[in-house]
Amino acid sequence: MKYGIWNVNEGSGQARAALERAGFGPLTAAVLAARGCDTPETARTFLLADGPLEDPFALRDMDKAAARLHQALTRGETIAVFGDYDVDGITATCLLTEFLQSQGGRVIYHIPARIEEGYGLNTQAIAALRDQGASLIVTVDCGITADAEAAYCRELGVDLIITDHHECRDELPPAVAVVDPHRKDQPGPVRYLAGVGVAFKLAAAIVGSQEAVLQRFADLICLGTVADVMPLAGENRAFVIRGLKALAETPRPGLAALMAECGCDGGNLTAGTIGYTLAPRINAAGRMGRVTLAAELFLTRDEAKARDLSRQLCALNRQRQEVEAGIYQEALTMLARTGSGHAIVLAGEHWHQGVIGIVASRLAEEFGCPAYLICLDGEKGKASSRSYGGFNLFASLEAQAHLLESYGGHEQAAGFTIRRGEIDAFRTAVDEMARDFAASGQRKAALEIDCAVDPALLTEENILALDQLEPCGSGCPKPVFFLDGLTVEQLNEVGGGRHLRLKLSRDGQSLGAIFFSTTALRAGVAAGDRVEVAFTPQINEFRGVRSVQLNLVDIRPDRETRRRTGTARALYDKFAAGERLNPDEAAALLPEREDFSALWRYLAAQAKAGLLTDDLSCLSRKLARAGGAIRPGRVRICLDVLAERGLITLETVRERIRVRLCAAPGKKVNLDESPILITLRDQKAGD
Repeated sequence: MKYGIWNVNEGSGQARAALERAGFGPLTAAVLAARGCDTPETARTFLLADGPLEDPFALRDMDKAAARLHQALTRGETIAVFGDYDVDGITATCLLTEFLQSQGGRVIYHIPARIEEGYGLNTQAIAALRDQGASLIVTVDCGITADAEAAYCRELGVDLIITDHHECRDELPPAVAVVDPHRKDQPGPVRYLAGVGVAFKLAAAIVGSQEAVLQRFADLICLGTVADVMPLAGENRAFVIRGLKALAETPRPGLAALMAECGCDGGNLTAGTIGYTLAPRINAAGRMGRVTLAAELFLTRDEAKARDLSRQLCALNRQRQEVEAGIYQEALTMLARTGSGHAIVLAGEHWHQGVIGIVASRLAEEFGCPAYLICLDGEKGKASSRSYGGFNLFASLEAQAHLLESYGGHEQAAGFTIRRGEIDAFRTAVDEMARDFAASGQRKAALEIDCAVDPALLTEENILALDQLEPCGSGCPKPVFFLDGLTVEQLNEVGGGRHLRLKLSRDGQSLGAIFFSTTALRAGVAAGDRVEVAFTPQINEFRGVRSVQLNLVDIRPDRETRRRTGTARALYDKFAAGERLNPDEAAALLPEREDFSALWRYLAAQAKAGLLTDDLSCLSRKLARAGGAIRPGRVRICLDVLAERGLITLETVRERIRVRLCAAPGKKVNLDESPILITLRDQKAGD
């Protein structure tokens, strides 16, 4: 079980019926009703997103930015577009560069080298652009915290326009114009545009037509919007719908070559294809220090060069995966020694700065807490961080600004620079913030499920009709359904043991399922188990035969099994709170010596580099699969005793445990001397 809480939503049955009558498939109607679309009109408005686009001049300072660029174009000034090294920044850079050139502008662009220059504006690049004749610099997807760099532009007599979409501080940099939907003085609700979306608005403001710019650059806008995980609603949804159509027949040789190299079918391209296939390869250029490859790919009109560039990007992505795996294993080893606490803050000598953000994301998900990874080089470190459960990273950096050299980003992902000597203080501070956040009840770590579904509705026709929900992504996720009363008939590990294939049944109906990136032991299931599943349905085709398959998001014991586990947990909680147990209750909790042996064997076998994370409600079942059945309440007592006697360190976060095996003690440990066991034995005896 990956998620401790499952929220199964239910929409109005009346709305669901109305949506079905309007032509939506039964599963699609159920999802839309559960997500609040109570009429066919609201559903179509959301899905089609065909309303008018918002006025570019509704963004603060857009009038100033457009006027200054008009002036530069008229005067024939050299304009420098200054971007960022991720997909959003690269697409924004290419869009504005190509657009301004189409308006007759003299344009150069600069995307900083991630390792040598770091994120955002820097004085060295500003001076170099001035030396190339630039009298105006326009940032895209960066610059909102560049106070010193903006002041340096003024010193050099270079005008600066900032366009960005990251969180703003109270004071804005001193620039000719600062266009950012997150400005604190921006009227109306926050508009969650990507950096490329803001660049699009600027181009449209200059030319006076959003449609003309969208028609030409929908492919780039789509790529940046999806890759930067913007919510796919309203304008962003319109951008992606148009962009997916444009990508299917893209006139850009570079994008066509990249899709061909990745084996993407332009006719079946989805937002998911961008997020999981195209974006990682484009991002690899910036991560591995060759960001100009991606920009050249978008801008080239030479098909042979496009094919060569796409091959290089795919090779860089494979290299990035190898580097990532190495840092991940090193981070796990560190955590085995230190533990993770409520926030992970790790620093490594000469880690690859372009890759640590991905590793931070993996660690945040695996350990259920925010993760900050710092690349040390001399007396300073550059860091990337990723959130978990709604913890606001940008706010955490703002609160610790006195410990940082610089910082920027947003709630879910952020970066900063810190001196080596401040890392311990920073670790202590953010761990305390994460602890308080977890205790506040604001953490959002539940699995959101659209609705329960009748297995009879899982037909090929109904599943194919779910395409009506596309594009799916942030703000419009793939639908997740719930099924209970299932029996595990068969299961086997496939893909070299990396994935779990299951055959499930209910009321005589058989259903095939796949659970990626897990094993039977990790999932805690075996043949004969009664389970509930959360899943996304798909059509699987193998050797010309099509069948319905459940792509599992999570699996858990059925209600009765969970009830028994809950009873055991309540008994443990009573004992842990210091309440006296009656003899029968104490006997139920008191472990046998065989219980300790079985648990220790399991921990020693499963701990990665000495560290194990697991779910308490599933651990006793996993132990049973490994040949050591232990009652659920006794498992927790065993863990407490092992921790008490110095054999393990134990942390609990909600229903998750983190166990680190300790080095063998200098003398033999006698578990019978444990105060926990002595208390339980006394209560069992009625003393």
